[in-house]
Amino acid sequence: MIIQKDHHVEWLENAKTHILPKEGYGTFSLRPFDLATDIDFLHEWVNLPYAKYWQLENSTKEKVKEVYEEIVNETSTIVFIGQFDNEPAFLVEYYKAQEDRIGEYYPAQEGDFGFHILVGPSDTPKKGFTTSVFKMVMDFLFQQDQVTRIVVEPDVDNDKIHVLNKRAGFQYDKVITLPEKKAHLAFCTREDYQL
Repeated sequence: MIIQKDHHVEWLENAKTHILPKEGYGTFSLRPFDLATDIDFLHEWVNLPYAKYWQLENSTKEKVKEVYEEIVNETSTIVFIGQFDNEPAFLVEYYKAQEDRIGEYYPAQEGDFGFHILVGPSDTPKKGFTTSVFKMVMDFLFQQDQVTRIVVEPDVDNDKIHVLNKRAGFQYDKVITLPEKKAHLAFCTREDYQL
């Protein structure tokens, strides 16, 4: 059964025009995740050492496909591929906190939405790339009328993402224990956002 939330249709449409050109740098854009065409590179990405917080290391392609079939078809999460100059560069999963398990760990509000992000590898790393990706992801969320606050729950040991979260304006609230990890629960309002 495919779960289609009202915001999915609107967000899929909005993604078509969410383009972030950076003069002299390149252009970021979003497109819907396509399991059939994206599984090969996604399988590669989640098996890279730095993707350990994605918790799919040493997974087969079949396992990754199974996980993403469930995410796409049986949850309220909406998945996009972020592109850089029309090539896949990152994956982002957006979710409504009240409809996600995270809503069991704090009193989720109607306008609370969260995301998970995985930046793919690059043969030619660019300075500030991950910050630009993060800005793209955050800007897209805050351009949606339904979103009043962004929630994230990064692994407590993921030091790199904590630096980026705090730079973006996330306020760290508390540590929660999820089945697979200890995580910081953090929030960013439109007023706090600073990328």
